[in-house]
Amino acid sequence: MTSTTSSIKLLNTAEAANLLGLKKNTLEIWRWRGCGPAYKKIGNSVRYSDSDLLDYIESQTRNSTSEHAV
Repeated sequence: MTSTTSSIKLLNTAEAANLLGLKKNTLEIWRWRGCGPAYKKIGNSVRYSDSDLLDYIESQTRNSTSEHAV
């Protein structure tokens, strides 16, 4: 294992939802719709990396209420 992979923290859906201030079900729906933060499928488990979640949060920055998500 390299030092890069050893520093990655993977969160389950409940932990990721908590970090984002969402319900677990919201992330499940977003995955089904193909939107929301990037996730990884490891076997039967869904995991979100902390860096992907932070990138997603940054991508949601808006300067006006009339701006739409990219």
